[in-house]
Amino acid sequence: MTREVPADEFLDLFRQAKSDVFRLELRDRYNVPAEHDRWEAFQARDWPRLEELNKAQRAVWMQLMRDVTSTGRRVERVRVITEPPTRYIQFELLLNAGNAEAGEDIRYLPRDHAQELALPSVDYWLFDSTAAVVLQFGDDDDLLGMELVDEPATINGFCAGRDSAWHHAVPYSTYATKWVYLAESPPGA
Repeated sequence: MTREVPADEFLDLFRQAKSDVFRLELRDRYNVPAEHDRWEAFQARDWPRLEELNKAQRAVWMQLMRDVTSTGRRVERVRVITEPPTRYIQFELLLNAGNAEAGEDIRYLPRDHAQELALPSVDYWLFDSTAAVVLQFGDDDDLLGMELVDEPATINGFCAGRDSAWHHAVPYSTYATKWVYLAESPPGA
């Protein structure tokens, strides 16, 4: 079965997950309307404004991560990134400092290494290794839609991609210390 997934149903999939949720991110840039103000603050190196905006705009996501992981379920993510990291990935490195505290485990996989792993070619969220939400993007990096997929062959490929990417990825804490200096005076520095 394949069908479109509205945003509210997408968030419910996290709440309904029994054991784990995994995300594979393949893009070096995502145009997310909610990030526009934070991106501008980051570009201007307005750290107090960035911190204020980040706290306010990520409250729902961070609470969802705490709710899901406090029950023993895992939320894991691997970002495949070009090195040196793009300005956008540097931005994400700063924004995601609180994700680990909320329970989400984000890891980084250099694109050069990922090319050797035969990973799936789409961004997806995998829920309990039984269903996935495939994210569809336009040429301008805008999210166009989300599609729920549960065909066994596709899910098996996504599970193999998860296992391979996770095995080779570097934890956020290690990766951030390697590259975060590029942001020039990030919060907490």
